[in-house]
Amino acid sequence: MRPIMLGVASALFFAITFVLNRRMELSGGHWAWSGSLRYLFTLPLLLAVVGVRGKLRPLLAAMRERPGAWLLWGTVGFGLFYAPLCFAAAYAPGWLTAGTWQITIISGSLLAPLFMERVDGPSGPVYRRGRIPLRGLGLSLIILAGVALLQAEHARHIALSQVLLGIVPVLVASFAYPLGNRKTMELCGERLDVFQRILGMTLASLPFWLVLAVYGWADGGLPSASQAGQSLIVALSSGVVATVLFFRATDMVRGSMSKLAGVEATQSLEVLFALLGEMLILSAPAPAPLSWIGIAVIIAGMVLHSLFSGHASRESAVPRKARPRRSA
Repeated sequence: MRPIMLGVASALFFAITFVLNRRMELSGGHWAWSGSLRYLFTLPLLLAVVGVRGKLRPLLAAMRERPGAWLLWGTVGFGLFYAPLCFAAAYAPGWLTAGTWQITIISGSLLAPLFMERVDGPSGPVYRRGRIPLRGLGLSLIILAGVALLQAEHARHIALSQVLLGIVPVLVASFAYPLGNRKTMELCGERLDVFQRILGMTLASLPFWLVLAVYGWADGGLPSASQAGQSLIVALSSGVVATVLFFRATDMVRGSMSKLAGVEATQSLEVLFALLGEMLILSAPAPAPLSWIGIAVIIAGMVLHSLFSGHASRESAVPRKARPRRSA
């Protein structure tokens, strides 16, 4: 029960990002500052965590080996992930962005052929190009249907162009995040832990954030004290607390695929937490019935997808000869 509670808590802290990004946008804060300040504030926090643990030097050595690859995939994984989410906050409520963000499960599945996967064969482990999990992708379409319901209701009240400006950036982010994350995992191998890898991606994406900050200053001036303070809260809640809680929860159940799937399914609650946060903090109106149906469909799709992933992992862990035969 404790891993599930930690997963729920991490979803709550992740949801703060969507609420505060929307609040900063509504109060006149520039989206470019919302994006850049989060990582500029996160950087010293991660440096302190990794430095205190004595793991900064191995990270810097690994980054010096392939600086170009780190720069590319750190920028993709963090820059092209978070900047579009901040931009989307200008055109859609936070809970709608959080709901649309769940499509990243589908995006991650479609990226499988770009990576090699390890398969245990009779003569030992072999590597083959990843395959798109068609059955899992079919379940992911449930999530896509829920997102469509959310956006259909939203499109009834605003112009289609604004709807697209709230959807397309999130779609870009949904591909960029898993792509950058997996590519940096390949760069790290087993030499670096999670905190080292996150700090490495933050350092590698720093030029992107500095350029974005310059753009925000040129287009909208310096950020207000309120926006800086809220960006610091986002850095602490999402960049540190939520990440630590989620990885702690997954670490506690890593020996059980079914329990791990349950922890992963808790992240679907980001939609509800973002919705409640906007209703309480921003006095946002409650969604229409169609949007509630969309939220329910998204959460159901997340749970089914996670349960299927856990079941598939358990099956693949059973030796082929030991698997029971199916009766005709």
